[in-house]
Amino acid sequence: MAEATRAWGGILDFPAADRAARPRARGLTMVIDKGIGLDATRDLMELAGDYVDQVKLTFGTSAFYPHRLLRQKIELVKSYGVDIFPGGTFLELALMQNKLEAYLERAESLGFTGIEVSDGTISLDSAARAATIRRARAFGFPLVVSEVGKKDPRDRVPDLQLWSQVEEDRAAGSDLVIVEGRESGQGVVIYDDAGHILQEELEEMVSHVSEPNRLMWEAPRKAQQHQLVMRFGPNVNLGNIAPDEVLALEALRVGLRGDTLRQYFLTIAGEEATQAPVGVLR
Repeated sequence: MAEATRAWGGILDFPAADRAARPRARGLTMVIDKGIGLDATRDLMELAGDYVDQVKLTFGTSAFYPHRLLRQKIELVKSYGVDIFPGGTFLELALMQNKLEAYLERAESLGFTGIEVSDGTISLDSAARAATIRRARAFGFPLVVSEVGKKDPRDRVPDLQLWSQVEEDRAAGSDLVIVEGRESGQGVVIYDDAGHILQEELEEMVSHVSEPNRLMWEAPRKAQQHQLVMRFGPNVNLGNIAPDEVLALEALRVGLRGDTLRQYFLTIAGEEATQAPVGVLR
């Protein structure tokens, strides 16, 4: 949204001046849509469309939409320049039933702009995973994403294998690699059972992949979003954001929430100590 069209445009500058604008390749926000209707989707796009880059109709929820309604919803989201794709679990079922081709054909005919390739529940070897990514790419979907990490902690993949999987997915044609966080943000990959970020796992992941900016961190919880913004800056890719949390996340990114405003203030105060206001943080 152009600054001139914002209600407060031209009055105050955002503390994070380098926030990428749409269309953007970094700082992506992926919304998790568990089944909101057309009116709610229209409200989301009208109010926050400039801060949404992708909408995932998560799990297999799109299977329950009436055909006409699903097409309307897809076209509505696309009209705002936002990508929309079905959840990876749905594709996993297609693979289990040996119906990948039919799945991709239907996704294309419905108008989806993206496909997610994952094996969060099933097991895919590297060759099958790469072939699935390449097949989705060959169908001409503008966006092909993959996801690493298992949904059940009992199926946890060794870190080394995850790092390799990220690199293999990118080589096969994945635009982004999503780091599994589930809708709960608990007990998977970089999160412990309470939803806290495991700092060592996070840093190990970043240090072992060649393009960390091509990772999207599923971060459904505000504390997780805050920590990732503080670690990577306002242009970190974040996924599994609830529809009613999009503007709150954007405020966090640009320094319009207390958590990040305080950090930006302290940075400025450290650089310009003689000019810093007195007493603001008391």
